[in-house]
Amino acid sequence: MGEDLACKFLIGKGFIVVDRNYWQKFGEIDIVARKRRIVHFIEVKTVLYRTLEPEGRDNYRPEDNVHIHKLKRLARTIEAYIFDKNLDSDFQIDVITVKLDITNKKAKIQFLENIVL
Repeated sequence: MGEDLACKFLIGKGFIVVDRNYWQKFGEIDIVARKRRIVHFIEVKTVLYRTLEPEGRDNYRPEDNVHIHKLKRLARTIEAYIFDKNLDSDFQIDVITVKLDITNKKAKIQFLENIVL
C-alpha cells in the first residue's frame, strides 16, 4: 500500500514511474521514476500508526530503517539496473516515507530527495 501511495504522490509531482520492484539477488529498488532528464531510484519505507495525531506517535521514524547496509545493497542493485537497462542518464537516490493511519484512512508522505550514499 505504501508503494502504491508513493507512486500516486510521484505522478502528482510530475514524475513518470518507469519501473517498480526491480529485484536482484542482493537487493531491490522499490520505484524507478524519471522527471525531466533525471532518473530517481526511490526507496519506500512505510509504517503503520494507530493515529497520526501527535499524542499517538511514538519516536520511530521510517527513514531510520534506511541504514548503511540497506544503502550498500541499494547501491549495488542500482549498478545492476543501470547496466541491465543500458542507462546513460544522471540519477539520484531518494527516500519516500509513508506513515499510514489505517483506522482513520489517512497517510502522510515525506519525500527525502537526493540522499548521499
